[in-house]
Amino acid sequence: MKGRPNKTANEIPTEYDFDYSKAVRGEYYRRLLKEGSNIVILEPDVAKAFSDSAAANEALRSLLDLTRSTQRLKNRSKARATKPAARHRT
Repeated sequence: MKGRPNKTANEIPTEYDFDYSKAVRGEYYRRLLKEGSNIVILEPDVAKAFSDSAAANEALRSLLDLTRSTQRLKNRSKARATKPAARHRT
């Protein structure tokens, strides 16, 4: 490549120089907590099941919907069981 000086593998360009003496521990962590972000760490075997965070969110939303519908069915059958059965007089 013309116009670019040769650099060894260990040289870092000056724009990537970082002064660690001014670093603040947990700066971004605190900001994430303040903004209400939630970070979840998946186990490797679970992470393999999802291509990206959108796929994981979609699966979790489906599970929540299923749980809600199952809960409604459970509540209905519980309500039927607690009501005394109507007796027909003949």
